[in-house]
Amino acid sequence: MDLRSYVERTRSGPCFVCAFLAGHPDYPHETVFEDEHHVAFLDRWPTLPGKVLVAPKRHIEHAVRDLDAAAYTRLMLVVREVALAVEDALDPERTYLYSLGSQQGNSHLHWHIAALPPGVPYEEQQFHALMTENGVLAPSPREAADTASRLRGAIAVRGALTTPR
Repeated sequence: MDLRSYVERTRSGPCFVCAFLAGHPDYPHETVFEDEHHVAFLDRWPTLPGKVLVAPKRHIEHAVRDLDAAAYTRLMLVVREVALAVEDALDPERTYLYSLGSQQGNSHLHWHIAALPPGVPYEEQQFHALMTENGVLAPSPREAADTASRLRGAIAVRGALTTPR
């Protein structure tokens, strides 16, 4: 991953979530869940194995201003169910949930679900484990497809969300 190019792309390129949903070939991701209003997909540059992003399909930029209470609650229920499926599939020591982005880049509201594997030294956990500046993983397309399949299976077994596509 070229961090400088990534930052430039997030600040001047198209919205990465909208481009992904539109099928833009430069923004591929493995989908793990999709319904009428939400999508969950593997992070293209994960800092932890199986890192998932959950976003509303509609381009929304503010978690509290742009969503009414019902839409916010639905989104957070999707985040919770996908996070529980991540825990079922990956058996992490801890699961981090957070939302980043700003008007200056990655403005489409999205939640990160990052599963901390057991045994990571304390000094390499928390913010250290989440920052791309500390390195990203490079799963092969086959590894990403296998992880996405495991997560889709875990979501289906849980049964709380509609069937993933």
